[in-house]
Amino acid sequence: MNLPARFPDAPPRVLVRPRDAFTLPELLVTMTLFLLLVGGIMSAHLFGLRISGITEAKLNASGGARQAFGKMTDEIRKSTGVWVGNVTTNGNFVEQLDGMPQTGGALLIQPTTNAANFVVYFVNPSDSSFRRTTSAPGTTTLVAQSVTNAAVFRAMDFRGNVLTNSTGNRVFHVTLEFYQPQPSLPVPDYYKLETSVTRRALR
Repeated sequence: MNLPARFPDAPPRVLVRPRDAFTLPELLVTMTLFLLLVGGIMSAHLFGLRISGITEAKLNASGGARQAFGKMTDEIRKSTGVWVGNVTTNGNFVEQLDGMPQTGGALLIQPTTNAANFVVYFVNPSDSSFRRTTSAPGTTTLVAQSVTNAAVFRAMDFRGNVLTNSTGNRVFHVTLEFYQPQPSLPVPDYYKLETSVTRRALR
């Protein structure tokens, strides 16, 4: 039988046993780093959800008002008659008389020559809302809430001067100022939309 030769200068073999677990300081450091990582990820996720909610609310508010403005401008352009005035507490439209500045919180649009067919955009002073209604009963819709200006409509000439009569090719200037509370912000968002439009056909 051949035995392996032993060299006198060879170092003895050392058996290294693998460690069974982390030491207590290593475990504490690992847990601390893991908790910091999870906390950072959760904070970033919650911040993203908050920004997404704020952006969605802004887009809904401005998009809805712009859509209503687009519909209103189309109705003014195609109408046979437009009058500036105010809506009384009982819901009646009162036109601004000749000789008075043509400014008010309501606008009556007559789509056809039939006087019984009309569309009214108005500020409701009881709840500071901006609404649209038609001659058909039960057709009042909400356009904007928390309106801060009462004189939304102005009839002007081509120079931008407010008129004092309801004749001629008038330019109707609309200014809508409103705010929308945000649940995640201490101060509500403020919006201001403006547009000017005139009719295509004179009466």
